[in-house]
Amino acid sequence: MNKVEALKTSVAALDKLYGHRMRLGLMGILSVNDWVDFVTLRDALKLTDGSLAGHIKALTKAGQIEVEKRFVDDKPRTSYRATPEGREAFDRHLTELEDFLRIMDN
Repeated sequence: MNKVEALKTSVAALDKLYGHRMRLGLMGILSVNDWVDFVTLRDALKLTDGSLAGHIKALTKAGQIEVEKRFVDDKPRTSYRATPEGREAFDRHLTELEDFLRIMDN
């Protein structure tokens, strides 16, 4: 297989859900932390509430993250974490991305 064909195969293996850099960043944060609240995610990624909510919705719909809503000091707090399936999918995506970069370097 030549380099162009290898790159096509490698790109095809990448998960389109993580094609947006903010979803990649969001899953990166959730993969190394247990529960992370909305405000912490918003501030870490420097997103608007609406933008973060859209990315969270897409990842939740795909079963990549789960939501926990509770009250802390009588204030609502929504937190998120990667599901086991989400962690596996994200790890696979990172492996495929590393393979793609390896092909590019050769």
